[in-house]
Parts: sequence; C-alpha cells; structure tokens
Amino acid sequence: MTLDDVARHAGVSPATVSRYLNNPDIVSERTKLKIEKSISMTGYVPHAAARALASNKSRMIGAIVPSLDNTLFGHSLEEFHQYISNSGYTMVAASSRYDVDEEREQIIQMVAHGVDALLLVGLSRDDGIYDLLNAKGIPYVINWSIDTTLRHPCIGFDNHDAASKVTQYLLDLGHRDFAMISGRLEGNDRAQHRLQGIQDTLSSHGIVMPDSSVIQSPFGVQHGQQGFRTLMSRDKKPTAIICGSDPFAYGAIFESKSMGIDVPRDVSITGFDDTWLAEHLVPALTTLRTPQRRMGVLAAEYLVARLKEQAHPVPALLDVELVVRDSCAPPRS
Repeated sequence: MTLDDVARHAGVSPATVSRYLNNPDIVSERTKLKIEKSISMTGYVPHAAARALASNKSRMIGAIVPSLDNTLFGHSLEEFHQYISNSGYTMVAASSRYDVDEEREQIIQMVAHGVDALLLVGLSRDDGIYDLLNAKGIPYVINWSIDTTLRHPCIGFDNHDAASKVTQYLLDLGHRDFAMISGRLEGNDRAQHRLQGIQDTLSSHGIVMPDSSVIQSPFGVQHGQQGFRTLMSRDKKPTAIICGSDPFAYGAIFESKSMGIDVPRDVSITGFDDTWLAEHLVPALTTLRTPQRRMGVLAAEYLVARLKEQAHPVPALLDVELVVRDSCAPPRS
C-alpha cells in the first residue's frame, strides 16, 4: 500500500496526503478526517525515513529522565507522551541513572539521530550541552527545577522553598533535632536545593543540622530503611527525619516497625512528592505534593509550540502543597 493509494481512496492529491503526514496543521479539518480514514482503511504505514528526509524533521521528541524505575518520573512522562503523541510526535525516552556523563552521551546520541526537541530534568549539566542544542536549533525544556538566571526554559517548582515549607511545619510542632535522608547531592540540583532549604530554615531558628545527620544514598525503599536504621541507632537520635523522596520515607516507616520505634510518637517522618502509596501507609505519610503530571503536560505544550514556531512563554512557577497526614507529631517531652 502506497501514498498514492491513500490519495486515491481519500479523493485528494498525493501532495495533500504528503502535507498531512509532514505537517497536519496546515491541512483542513475535513481533508484531515478523510485522509485519516483512508490510512486506517488501507493499512498504509508512512515510511519514517522518507518523511524525515522530505521535511527535515524526524517528528521524534527525546525525553531523558534520571530514572525509569519508579512512578515519580513515570507520571510526568505519561502525560508528556500522551500530549506529543496527539500532536503527531513520537517520544524517545532514556534514563541517565543520575549520571551527568551518561546523560551527556544520551543527549549527543539523540541529537545525532535527529530528534526535533528534548525534555530534560534538572540543571546539573555542562553548559556545552546547551551550546550544542542551540547550535543545532533543537528546542529544549527543563522539568523539576527553576532557573533563577532565566537562561533556560524551565517548567517546575522551587525545591528550596518546598523543603523549607515542610521544615517550618516540623518546627511549628516543636521539633529541634533534625536529620535528612537525601539522594546523592553530586550532579543533582534538586537534592542540593532541598537540603539547602532545610538548612536555611533551621538556621533562621538558630538550629544547625550536622553534616553527619544527612544520609546520602541512591533512591529506593531499601536505602530509606538503611538510612533510618543508621540514624536511629545513634545515641543522639533525631525527633524528625525529612526524606528527600517518598520511597526513602516508605523505607523509614517499614524499618521503624522492625526496630520497634513508634512513628510519630518517637520520631516524625516526612516524604517528598506524594506518590501513590503515601496515603495508604500506616501511619499515612505527611509529604509534599509536587505537580508531576502538570509538568509533563506543560513541557509537551511548550515544545510542540516551539516546533510549530508559535509563541509560547514558559508558565509561571508551579505550586507545591504540604499534605499533612499521620506520620508527624510533636516530639516527646
């Protein structure tokens, strides 16, 4: 089945079918429906390489995230994929595993294979990457962070202020002995800003959280368990543990039961992102609800608009909501 067959079936010219395949927005809605019906009935499959050569566009958008092994980035990617797919683009996804060198290689490979645009996470990368993308004319957008220098288009929230919000909540409960289970700080601006938000808020109340009270580890429930055991096996135990992600908090609560430690009476625990299990834990997890799905949609809208050469300013800073549940209480007297 060929493009000419589709054209004959739809009663339009081959050139019109070609225009529809390469840029559907310039074809009238009535003609578009006729062509789509004909493609469906004839079983025609466009040759991607030929389309790319004809239009100088691959109609592929790359998305590189730190991990594909949890629901956190999955929710955002799902919305991103749905929007660009409805707009006639295909998503090509990769995981950098929180490794800036691996991410750099993935970006170079995606550029070499002709992606039209890129979705990236966070700001921790070499400026040379942006020079490459700008030189190639490849639009990009960054999720999960904000750029105060306004050099890069970002759709995200303020990680510093979000962490400050949950810290202030614990301070208002009366806590003074804090610890944190954090992701690796190197190459992760989100983790860095969250830790800084905690430290700055504590400092404003005359409290210093020692470096030894910050446990850095790869993301995962088991690392939350290990971090909690380390902190709660010390002579001087924290009364509040702020976790840099919900899986850390899940692990901490699981480990508390193994150690016979009562949450929240003995220690309060908070998470970050309000992923699906948070409200179902016992005790239910106090956490920060981040706009995961909204970031995916807005990033897709921005990139598709850029590819259509339409004006589309970056949205304003997104909100993060503190969700108070049962895992926090005032410290014991």
